[in-house]
Amino acid sequence: MAGEIITIQVGQCGNQVGKHFWSQLCREHGIDVDGQNQVPDDPNTPRSDDTNPFFKQNDRNRYTPRAIMIDLEPSAVQDVQNSFPDFFDSRNIWVSPEESGAGNSWSKGYDYGFAQQEEFLNMIDKEIDATENFEGFQLIHSVAGGTGSGLGSNLLEAISERYPRKFLASYSVFPSDESEVVIQPYNTILTMRRLAENSDASIVFDNNALLNLTTRVFRDPYTSYIHTNQLISAAMSSITNSIRFPSYMYNSLPSIFSTLVPTPELHFLTAGFTPFTSDYVVGGKDFKSNTAYDVLLDLFDDSNLLVTRQSDGTIYFNTYCTLVGQVEQSDVLKAISKAQQRLNFAPWSTSSLHVNVGRRSPYLPPQTKHNYVSGLMLSNTSAITSLFRGTCKMFDKIFSKGAFLNTFKDGRMFQNGWDEFTESREVVQNVVEEYSAAEQENYLDDVILEDENMVGNQSAQLDAEGDDII
Repeated sequence: MAGEIITIQVGQCGNQVGKHFWSQLCREHGIDVDGQNQVPDDPNTPRSDDTNPFFKQNDRNRYTPRAIMIDLEPSAVQDVQNSFPDFFDSRNIWVSPEESGAGNSWSKGYDYGFAQQEEFLNMIDKEIDATENFEGFQLIHSVAGGTGSGLGSNLLEAISERYPRKFLASYSVFPSDESEVVIQPYNTILTMRRLAENSDASIVFDNNALLNLTTRVFRDPYTSYIHTNQLISAAMSSITNSIRFPSYMYNSLPSIFSTLVPTPELHFLTAGFTPFTSDYVVGGKDFKSNTAYDVLLDLFDDSNLLVTRQSDGTIYFNTYCTLVGQVEQSDVLKAISKAQQRLNFAPWSTSSLHVNVGRRSPYLPPQTKHNYVSGLMLSNTSAITSLFRGTCKMFDKIFSKGAFLNTFKDGRMFQNGWDEFTESREVVQNVVEEYSAAEQENYLDDVILEDENMVGNQSAQLDAEGDDII
């Protein structure tokens, strides 16, 4: 049985994305918005899904998310509670009594997190006490505001120190170019340091790519963050498909991400998804019938990525895909062969495409028009550095002028000057340089190549039940 996973939603973005994530999981597991089971259990027919990793279930067959919601102002949390009355455990919801927010300041968010750290850790401890085989955490947050970045950073530090042997993944949303938060480069650099030092895997999204995708995915021409959050939740639910609809492989966070992270330093991942069907979004455009062959190759198209790629000649280190729907083994094998010819893998990489054939939820409405395949891709590539370099460039532009530093001068991390900025900038630069070094043939000379969890498997094979292709 898969281990339990605790989801921590921090700040406005984290809680808004979390709202759509839990809505998607409820649909896929036949759970109502108040936690009641929509489909009566039949003792003669065991369920094909596993709700335990993400939900607690009481004696009255009522489900409660293994989730913690934190924010410094109440609006986003209240919206979640209004949409899901009596669904979340009220003991796992924390809103600042002042309800004043962090004013888009990483420093204020971090200091709030430090002041309340023991309370947050106690909430986490109690949630862990309700597990039997606790596996790890997933943090949902933004990197550019105040609460998600600052308080989220403090939580990353606290969690990795308190639970060093538990897996910690983040879903981290980067800002768009049109953001009006002038100090967002500071917030982002400071948060990226914590992601680099404290997370085991960080799935990166950026609002530029997400907003561009919404115009292609949704019928409504006036799209907003309500729509972009659906795109993120689709990716999140698909990543966890093999955990919630178990197969013998990829049934835990470590087993999924070990195929993608060759060394601890290279743990920033990008996601792609296509097509966004009615299984995942509301109000999506119609799409053409497709096959697993079409979807697998389309996933490598930049237009289907949830992060902006501004790099020609992308070098792939590792790739993991999940396909859900009417999947033919022959289509998958043909697509793998074609993709390996097209993609530019690092010289030390095994050029593997790890492919999992997931299961469509039996609780979703029946397919009406045609059978289809949806696909998710997670990839570890050199292209992520374009986003990081852009962030560094914006940081350097304002930091070199000493602009807007007064916002941080009272923060506990800045009592002795601005070393926290320069050190964080150096950490991010080291990440960029590590990804550049990984393009070279001798990158893994000092790594034990026999560790299959680190470098993957060269073969492509289908298991006896047709569930997993690697």
